[in-house]
Formats: sequence, C-alpha cells, structure tokens
Amino acid sequence: MNELKLRDDILDELAYEPIVDAAHVGVAVDQGVVTLAGHVGSYAQKLAAISAARRVKGVHGIVDEIDVRHSSDPKTSDDEIAKRAIDMLVWDSVVPSDAIQVTVRDGWVTLTGKVNWQYQKSSAERDIRRLSGVRGVINNIEIEPHAKAENVKRKIEDALKRHAQVEAKDIRVTVRDDSEVLLEGKVHSWDEKVAVENAAWSATGVKNVRDRLTIGS
Repeated sequence: MNELKLRDDILDELAYEPIVDAAHVGVAVDQGVVTLAGHVGSYAQKLAAISAARRVKGVHGIVDEIDVRHSSDPKTSDDEIAKRAIDMLVWDSVVPSDAIQVTVRDGWVTLTGKVNWQYQKSSAERDIRRLSGVRGVINNIEIEPHAKAENVKRKIEDALKRHAQVEAKDIRVTVRDDSEVLLEGKVHSWDEKVAVENAAWSATGVKNVRDRLTIGS
C-alpha cells in the first residue's frame, strides 16, 4: 500500500475515534511500520490512539512515542492514585486483589504479584488504565496456573481451527517445558494476531506466550 495513503487512512481513523483528541498526534509511516508521536490528555486516549492505528489495513507494526500530558487540573498525587488503584482492584470480582501489589511513581503504576490466569492479569491492567492521573501502567504480574498443563499444543491447535477469525494453517505452535508457548507464522490483521494469542493463553497451565507472529497480506 502507498505510504501516503496509509498515513491518511490512519489520520482519518484517529479523527473518527471519539475518545481521542487527535489534534496533537502525528503519524509517520515507513514500510508498514507506523510511528505515533505527539501528546494526548490521558493514558486512555493514548491506548485508544494505538488501537485505532492497529485497525487500519496495511499496518504491520507500531512505534509508540505519544506522551501523556494532563490538563490544567491539579496533578493527582501518587498516593491518591495508589488508593484509587487498590479500590478498583478490590471492586473487580475477576481480579484476586489480595494477590496484587501496586506501586506508583510520577503517575506510573507498576503492578506485581501472581494470578492463575492471563485474563486476570489483563483485567487488573484495564482497571488501572481508566484512572485519572495515570501516565502509564507497567504490568509485572506473573501467571502461576492452579492446574498442571496437559496436551497444551493440541488444545491450542484445536482452538485455532475452531476460531472463525484465524487461518490456522499458517501458524506454528511450539510448547516448551509444558507451559511456555511460542507462536510463529503469518496472520492477516491485528485482530487475528490478538485472537491467536488469546487462544494460546486460554489453554490450562500456560505461564507465558511469546508472540512472533507477523502481519502480512
């Protein structure tokens, strides 16, 4: 795809995304790799801008150089962010909040601890993203499955074959130490890439997923 056309498509998608104030976001394209630069008013806007760019056909990778600059409202202190973060995790019934620790420095929130499933780790991060004053989230929560992994490779491959969004024939699944999954091959879109990774994480006993999938036509 012509790089100027791809850049225009991304700018249009950013303008179409209601969460994002795209006035201060710049876009550069080099061989399908998109660099987003500039600044937005919240961490949620930053993530929405990245998601909008990923939706555009022809995008193979994204370099995130967007800064979060909060409005002229008084800056939220780190201890206030920490209190709100802990409350959010307690209110989320999906997240085992007693297993997660929260550290805040200069608006950056670091999550540590251990949970049984990837969806619990992801849910905890989504909770924190919505908080005002947050500049970014570092998710260092570890996955410690409650059940032993069995037949992981077969279960993931079967799941990929069932998934309507996935072309399973172009994907290679390797399992190491019965709990670490390596994904290789080619997919056609970011949505397909995410679907494959989610299928891998859904297998019982998986502790880590290494995604080496490439996006191509």
